[in-house]
Amino acid sequence: MADSNITKRALASAMKELMASVPFSKISVGDICEKCEMNRKSFYYHFRDKYDLVNWIFNSEFIMRIPSKMYSDEWDFISDICTYFYDNRAFYSKALLIEGQNSFLEYFKDVLVAILNEYMKGYFSNKENQDFYITFYTDAFVASIVRWLKDKNCMPAEQYVVLLRSCIEDLAVKIVNTLPENARE
Repeated sequence: MADSNITKRALASAMKELMASVPFSKISVGDICEKCEMNRKSFYYHFRDKYDLVNWIFNSEFIMRIPSKMYSDEWDFISDICTYFYDNRAFYSKALLIEGQNSFLEYFKDVLVAILNEYMKGYFSNKENQDFYITFYTDAFVASIVRWLKDKNCMPAEQYVVLLRSCIEDLAVKIVNTLPENARE
């Protein structure tokens, strides 16, 4: 297992280096293998394709460490994921632009849907429309993160999270204040 992780990490490092200067669409499996001096057989032993490798990077660097973290609330989690993206923005600002089947964008959306389903299951009174709500919030969050990371003057994660939280909470307060007294429960 240790050798497997060493190989995967070498391929991941090569992918990150290549994506720093080459558009994803121009990177081939051969390029990745050449960069870390491995053969294609080694690559395909571990990954289906280059999309799978990009998804594995996020999974191994972020998702796999979630169970060891103790988040106090959903904002603690959002802060952690935003800090991770900010610290790795050179890679993720490009990875989030990859589109299509098996793309990181689709993988990240699937991960967020699973997480939001867990965190938000008690928030919605209309359970029939929960899938719609989760998809809406997922799309909004992903679009916001992509815009934030692409900004040439990308603000620090802490500042971004404060603005994001303020935006959501201020809107929620405004909505609640417009409800009739008997509907505010």
